[in-house]
Amino acid sequence: MSDTRHIKVLIIGSGPAGYTAGVYAARAMLNPVLVQGIEPGGQLTTTTEVENWPGDTEVQGPDLMVRMEAHAKAMGCEIVGDIITSLDLSNRPFVAKGDSGNTYIADAVILATGARAKWLGLPSEEKFKGFGVSACATCDGFFYRGQEIVVIGGGNTAVEEALFLTNFASKVTLVHRRDELRAEKILIDRLMKNPKIVPLWDHQLEEVTGTDTPLGVEAIKVKHVKTGEITEIPAKGVFVAIGHAPANELVKDALEMHNGGYVSVKPGTTETSVPGVFAAGDLTDHKYRQAVTSAGMGCMAALDAEKFLAETEADVEPVPQEA
Repeated sequence: MSDTRHIKVLIIGSGPAGYTAGVYAARAMLNPVLVQGIEPGGQLTTTTEVENWPGDTEVQGPDLMVRMEAHAKAMGCEIVGDIITSLDLSNRPFVAKGDSGNTYIADAVILATGARAKWLGLPSEEKFKGFGVSACATCDGFFYRGQEIVVIGGGNTAVEEALFLTNFASKVTLVHRRDELRAEKILIDRLMKNPKIVPLWDHQLEEVTGTDTPLGVEAIKVKHVKTGEITEIPAKGVFVAIGHAPANELVKDALEMHNGGYVSVKPGTTETSVPGVFAAGDLTDHKYRQAVTSAGMGCMAALDAEKFLAETEADVEPVPQEA
């Protein structure tokens, strides 16, 4: 049965930004409601070891998100397992509709929808998605024990995926279109020392090939970016790790954007181009994209929302009482 609720603060998204916003908004007695979205916990639920979360030398990504959810709940944040399918920011209070049929009417909105994996857009990539082509090593690496696989990309994501996949694969070929990696130096050092990983420089993926019955990957064709020469590499799995794009579908026509789709915020704040709407985490951050910076922005968004609501409530003229 559908329900309509009027709430002070609606938090959309449940990664480090969303859950931290929930903690701070709840402590500010704003009675926040957090709608988790299609991937509760966000990108960290598809990672394994996290080594750069302050206070934990090493922590499993999913475990960290379970703890953050529990913390937000303990502070009084209501967490709802729903997916926001539309968000009307043209008038305040704002109106969000959930996949459940529920309607959320909010005085302030904190957007923490994060980012999603990018794809190359090749027809053969699309054909074999879920049947040998993946964007999540931690989700699918187990299926390639003793197999030869490839990783496409050259940043932190690609290097982390390649290193993780050596736990299962007999050989990991890292295909990168440049002649050097863009990852953190400590990760590059680990990769170069790993005997299972073979970097293939100056190449890009042209085609994924395989069988139709059953559907499965057998090899890839790569092209040398300078000579154009095509090489075939045997592979049972192809992991595309070329970064992420902001999950801005709800607001791409309603808010100002920057750098190809990230939500713009005023310098030093989480305020967007619509008063009362705040953005935090990977949805707005094209530069750092770390769990700890996302959490910091979630804190900022809750404090910004608290300040905004206090000021708007103070601006409301009291209704005269009848004598």
